[in-house]
Order: sequence, then C-alpha cells, then structure tokens
Amino acid sequence: MTNRSLSILLLFLLGLSACENDDRVLNDWTRSVALTEEATDIQSFISQSGKRKALIVAPYMVKQNRDTISMTFPRTVHCDFYDDSMRIDSRLDARYGVYYENLNKVFLRDSVVVITQKGDTLISPELWWDQSTQLFTTDKYAIYRGPDHQIMGGQGLEATQDLKRITFRGTTGTIKAPAAQ
Repeated sequence: MTNRSLSILLLFLLGLSACENDDRVLNDWTRSVALTEEATDIQSFISQSGKRKALIVAPYMVKQNRDTISMTFPRTVHCDFYDDSMRIDSRLDARYGVYYENLNKVFLRDSVVVITQKGDTLISPELWWDQSTQLFTTDKYAIYRGPDHQIMGGQGLEATQDLKRITFRGTTGTIKAPAAQ
C-alpha cells in the first residue's frame, strides 16, 4: 500500500470516528421546545371575515406554542356568541376549555352549558365548538331544554351555535306538539 493510499484510509477512518455524536447533544438539538405564556383576567374577541363572532372571558389562561397553538382555560371560561347584527345570540359556560388556534376549534368539559337569548339550554359534560362551521358537537350525553320540551341524548349531538338546529343520537324524552286547529 502506498503512502498516499494509507493517508486516505487514515483520513477516512478518522472522519468516521468524528461523525459519532453524543446522544445527549443530539437530543438537546432536536427536542421539541414549547413556549408558554400565562395571563389573567382574559377578554378576547374572536372574529371571522372581519366580523365579531365571540367574546371569551376567563380568569386565567395558559398559551402554548407547539405544532398546534393552544390556549387553555383551566379555571372556567365564559363565551358570548354574536349574531350578524352584533347582538348576543347565545352564551356558553364551562369549567375548563382549550382553544386550538390552528384548527379553529374549542374543546370544553366539566359542566358545559349553552343558553340562547330565548332561553333554550344545552347541557353536556363535554362539547366541541368549531369556529369555522359554528357547530357544537359531542359524543357524550347531552340534554336540550326548550320552552315546552326536553330531549336527552345518550350518544351525542350536533347543534348550530344558536341551537336552532340540533341533531341527537340515541335520544329519549318528550316533545309537546302544538294543538291541532
């Protein structure tokens, strides 16, 4: 073997040994970092196409910037939903909520109650609100109370934000029909 071949071989072997990285260093470089912000006395407006759609009020919020930016409301959350005339159309309260900014969805749990201006009420232990479609959905038990009827669904529902259209799965209850004329 010539000196030149031996030098190339030594440089190649030296290069291979230099490529090994310490696992700790590699993990530090590639680990996911979450930026966290905290805030108190929150009042945040949600708008869509330049129109105010909702006002979120909460005593405490934690915002995390990861793959999906999320805002967690661990100490109750209240939301007023607005119609096209900027009047409050319905109100929502829950003891816990998470807003997923990139998905435009809110997950609510623990004593979730939605009440319209007319007094129609939706109660569920868990509820999703989709900001884009303005729909509530759940696969949990839910109760709807109207002025003269009540519907209970054991396998979830889909409802418009104003509760004008509700589709239950697995329902029980009574509906009072108007008297025939």
